[in-house]
Amino acid sequence: MEGLLLGSGLVVIIAYLWYVSLIKKRNAGREALSGIDVQLKKRSNLVPNILKIAQKYMDHEKSLLTEITELRTLAVKGYDDGDSGSVKAHLQVSEKLNQKMSQLMVSVENYPELKSDNTMLQAMQTYNEVEAQLSAARRFYNSAVSELNTAVEIFPGSIIASMASVKVMPFYEADEASKAPVDAADYLK
Repeated sequence: MEGLLLGSGLVVIIAYLWYVSLIKKRNAGREALSGIDVQLKKRSNLVPNILKIAQKYMDHEKSLLTEITELRTLAVKGYDDGDSGSVKAHLQVSEKLNQKMSQLMVSVENYPELKSDNTMLQAMQTYNEVEAQLSAARRFYNSAVSELNTAVEIFPGSIIASMASVKVMPFYEADEASKAPVDAADYLK
């Protein structure tokens, strides 16, 4: 009888420790996601300034500027960090904004007076710094998500996770356009 109680107690302790480990991993994933959001907020705060400067010179790029404004509005919208679909949609919108901002930065090259504007140069440098920080935050997020997802998907973590409502989180993934090979000819025109 004593051995049975000791064995049951040991199982409960192990299950509890596993539960604690899962919650820590989930919270680390949410913390990493929050790190991405901090950088996205910095980037979103820069976007209107860059657009204001660019609008002075870029009459032919109005649709791009409008699209960036719309994506920025979507990117700063709230989302449910406990819902993997909501997190994935949030990350996809931020990646689309990144693409359009990259497109804008390339377009700046076609406007010599804008390219040489000190305010624009400073804004672009700050933007590039934020993008580097965002890249680091994405790597940290994917690392935390990898640990969480592994713990959730492997037995007995899968059972404990389902009882504790701990779910896998989506990885940050670059979209297809970002994965496409770069053709230098496009930039030599």
